[in-house]
Parts: sequence; structure tokens; C-alpha cells
Amino acid sequence: MLATLARLAASLPRCTTRVLVGDGVSWEPPAGVELVRVPRGRERDALAVAAATTDWLLVVAPETAGILEQRLCLAHASTCRVVGPTAAFAALAADKHATIQALAAAGVPVPAGRLLRAGETPPAGFHLPMVRKARGSVGCDGVRVIHDRDQDGGPALGEERLEAFAQGLPISVSLLCGPAGAVPLPATMQRLSSGASPHYLGGRLPVPARVAARAERLAGRAVFALARYVPEPPDGPRSLVGWMGVDMILGDREDGREDRVLEVNPRVTTSLVGLAAFCRENLLGALLKVAGGEIPELAFDLPPADAPRDFAASPCPA
Repeated sequence: MLATLARLAASLPRCTTRVLVGDGVSWEPPAGVELVRVPRGRERDALAVAAATTDWLLVVAPETAGILEQRLCLAHASTCRVVGPTAAFAALAADKHATIQALAAAGVPVPAGRLLRAGETPPAGFHLPMVRKARGSVGCDGVRVIHDRDQDGGPALGEERLEAFAQGLPISVSLLCGPAGAVPLPATMQRLSSGASPHYLGGRLPVPARVAARAERLAGRAVFALARYVPEPPDGPRSLVGWMGVDMILGDREDGREDRVLEVNPRVTTSLVGLAAFCRENLLGALLKVAGGEIPELAFDLPPADAPRDFAASPCPA
């Protein structure tokens, strides 16, 4: 994903791009992109300097342990334009249980579930199969699918979200968000490993045409519903800005009654890798336009339905 972002940035006209990476990360930027090595323990200082000396800042970080929230808070305190939501929005989206509660209150379909406190075990009568996930995590980290009540995983070590397993197609929809609204991008199929502890492997394009429009509408409902729960100061940054990813399960019913939203990711997601390969425009340039208040028209040359293309989730090597 970092390589794709850097490549898109390098091809933007009249732009100078700098990428901040940890000192121990083995990665070479494309031509035209300046690499800034950040010593261990100096990340916040380096981010503050970058924010003070740039026009646009895009934060790429996980929600785990408040990392994304803290970086966004620091970025928004500067004078640069942040291509991302407020820290408060990121904090809400990072909390899987609070996100589901907010979506449910707004009428967005979500899996039935509850919070598991540290030391608690799943209730004896909870629906099977069930899913356990850390209350704050990224992707499939710590996700467990449980089919046997005798193997429910035992007491929670920390707070967890417990929910009924939703059967259907795992879909992700990304939206480019800004002051003028949101631009939904083509839905992508999520590729997950099998077994009790699934891992995210990447995506696939295109998704079946019968569900694509339905998924995009549901994603829009989810992000705007979540944004309504975040207070916005009159002169402060808008909550709903930047790249938003919505993960969902689409059921068999065409009326959407079996569809369920699982989570909202307030950051650039791996879907960028696949979508950028088929977008006729520069997708990063489009993101900057939307963050600046425009609504561009985007076109995609997606592969045919009978010859889908996979893209991989490949983290930057340490």
C-alpha cells in the first residue's frame, strides 16, 4: 500500500512528496519522492515538523492502541491540511463495539452482539457460530470464529466484541470523503484465510454486479451515521474527511435484509492497491480534490466478471 501511495504521489503534477518511515524499515521510494528516515522514539517530533512544513498531510497508521487517533490529533494541531478525519472520529471508529452501537442506533444493519469485559466468557446461550474480536484492533488481528460452545476461547484477557457470525459475501467499500460529500469507489471482495482464526489476504475485483450498488449504498449510510455521533466545533476540522473503508457481509437476499456492517476504517486501506490499478485518474489526486471540497467524476476499467483480478495485502518489511 505504501508503494502504491508513493507512486501515485510521484505522478501528481506540481507536487513535492515526502514520506516518513521508521529508521529500521527497508523500503525504497520511487523516483521523485523524498524519503525521510525517522529515528526510533522521534516519530511524533518528525510528524510535527512535517506538518508545519507541508500543505497536505496524509497519516497512514493503525487504529490499535490509539496510534491513529494520536497522530491525527497532532496533525490537526498544525496549520497544514490533513487528509483524514478528526481524532474523535478515528477514536470512535477504532472502538469496534462503540461503532456497532452507533450504527445500530442509526438504523444501519449490524451483527447482534455484546461487549465482553476482561475475565468474562461468552454467555451459554449465545448464538453459534459466534465471533470474538478485540474491542480495539486492526483487520483480522485476534479474530476468532467459534462453532463449538465447549471451545469458546475462555475468559477474555481484555475487552472484546462478541457477535453473531454473519453469513455471506465479505465486501469492502471505500469512500473518498470531504466537505462536499462522499465519492463511493467500486466495492471489492475481501479474501480471507479459512479456519478459526482468519487472516486478511487481500481483495478481488470486481464483485458481482448484483451486489455492488447495494454495498456502496450501505457504506455511505454507515460513514454518515457514524459521523453524526462525533461533535464538530464550529471552526474545527470536519470529522468526515479522507479515505474511509467500510467492511460488511452481504447476504443472499436482494432486499438487503441479511446485510451487516462489521466496521468502519478511518484511514487508507489495502483496497487502494486494487482500485488504483483500474482507475483512469490518479486516485490520490482524486482524494486530495475531495478533501479540498470538490466532487470529481471517476471512471474505472474493471476486469471482466469471468476473469477477476486479485490484489494482495503485503506489509512493508521491517
